[in-house]
Amino acid sequence: MSPVLALAIAAIPAFVASIVEFVEAFTIVLAVGTTRGWRAPAWGTVAAVLTLGLIVGVFGAPLITYHDQISQYFHLVVGVLLLLFGMRWLRKAILRFAGIVALHDEELIYQREVAELRAIGQTSDKWDNVGFWFSYKAVLLEGLEVAFIVIALGAQGGTALQAAILGAAAAFVLTMIAGALLRQPLTFVPENVMKFVVGVMLTTFGIFWGATGLGVEWPLGDLSLLLVLIGVLVVSFASVRMLAVLLPGGAQVAARNI
Repeated sequence: MSPVLALAIAAIPAFVASIVEFVEAFTIVLAVGTTRGWRAPAWGTVAAVLTLGLIVGVFGAPLITYHDQISQYFHLVVGVLLLLFGMRWLRKAILRFAGIVALHDEELIYQREVAELRAIGQTSDKWDNVGFWFSYKAVLLEGLEVAFIVIALGAQGGTALQAAILGAAAAFVLTMIAGALLRQPLTFVPENVMKFVVGVMLTTFGIFWGATGLGVEWPLGDLSLLLVLIGVLVVSFASVRMLAVLLPGGAQVAARNI
């Protein structure tokens, strides 16, 4: 695989996936800051980002250091990880576009979080534990998936890991800048489409690397990635159409229940 393609494979999915997750985390942090003040949620966000950096360092460094020793299984492990993440994202995206699961709505989520925080009430303490832990949990939980995607995408080598980390970091910075300027939920970000795109990309890379780990020789080399991508897209769009025909009224199942 060419070095440029390898870096693009690591950086682009990491960037797109991170944008989606950080936008969702920002919505909750914004709700906390709006209702309870910004000091505690700001520190909660910093603590969560440091925790995520530690996770990437602890789990990512050994993969890069020892991947030569486990090279015969390495592509298989990475492929399975990406396939698991990709199919999870893609499954939800297909259900959303088929009308079975409601589309992700940041404004609705923001209003729900604000109502929940107001119901808790303000604290008389100087330090707001509720604000800190709400923000910490939101950023950590949304970022954990990003962290493991970064590790999986960067597991091909040190340069790939750097590219994946840079892609995620760029997404974080852009999200924070947009959020600081607008001070409202980032509803302009096409999250539902981006989740579909990320699901397709991760599933494609998972199939390619997983099959490589099983000893499959791709006859067209790197070009085979494009053919796998087309195949995943065709199956995904066919699944959306089939589900829409089978359930024309939709089922409106909550995303957390699937």
